[in-house]
Amino acid sequence: MIIQEIKENKKDYLSLLLLADEQETMIDRYIKRGTMYVLTDHGVKAECVVMDEGDGILEIKNIAVLPGYQGTGYGKALIDFLVQKYSGKYNILQVGTGDSPLTIPFYEKCGFIRSHRIKDFFIDNYDHPIVECGVLLTDMVYLRRGL
Repeated sequence: MIIQEIKENKKDYLSLLLLADEQETMIDRYIKRGTMYVLTDHGVKAECVVMDEGDGILEIKNIAVLPGYQGTGYGKALIDFLVQKYSGKYNILQVGTGDSPLTIPFYEKCGFIRSHRIKDFFIDNYDHPIVECGVLLTDMVYLRRGL
């Protein structure tokens, strides 16, 4: 397993990015400024994009694992990589996600705790309803863990 930074042609990974953020205009808001990492293990299996949000906060803007490999540890490996790489450089690793029974437990298992939420984020920022595991996502839920 190899995790490497991608500095050019980030949109080559658009199909993977769209798994975690299904509207390209939203991805366009962070893809150029964010730092992208791709995990390969006999081919690309996962990716993440992080951004400096100021005040010692590093935010995961996008993290996705190919559907056939979800639940196999690749997502956790990316989180562990970020924690190791950015410990001492940032105080907090933060992620915003929908209030989904799929994603919230994953982040909690990775040591994140709920921090705050932005009401109606998905309704206000996406041009279509976002549904995950049968749940209509409305608010953005932020989770944080120390670095």
